[in-house]
Amino acid sequence: AAKDTVRQFYSAINHRQLEIAGDLIASDCVYEDLVFSKPFVGRKAIIELFETFTSSVGPEVSFVIDEISDGNLSVGVTWHLDWRGNVFPFSKGCSFYRCEDVSGDYKIVYGRDIVEPAFKINSVALKAIGAVTWLFERFPGLA
Repeated sequence: AAKDTVRQFYSAINHRQLEIAGDLIASDCVYEDLVFSKPFVGRKAIIELFETFTSSVGPEVSFVIDEISDGNLSVGVTWHLDWRGNVFPFSKGCSFYRCEDVSGDYKIVYGRDIVEPAFKINSVALKAIGAVTWLFERFPGLA
């Protein structure tokens, strides 16, 4: 049921049926898109995010689910954006959703999106992680 709810959510976004998407979200849902500094809390804030998204990308951009897990209440999704049958640049992502039974219907109560960065730092990231680890090992109080 969680998998079906998430599939319906993506379908509603793709068809710009935001009212239907809203019906799949719990009223107190927390949605973290790691591109933003703060999570979106509540159905209204989340739907406003997707209204802004869909109006900015236009009618021909849609989510394509590449893979989706089949957890009981939690679902992982890998996806990309499509434009006229083409992969949209820098549009791969993965998402995690947790659903709960709310009055007999599965609703999304938590979501987190991680989107492909437009700027690829490659091996620089590994060096940065190594430097931070070195600092933490020598100065544990920094952690």
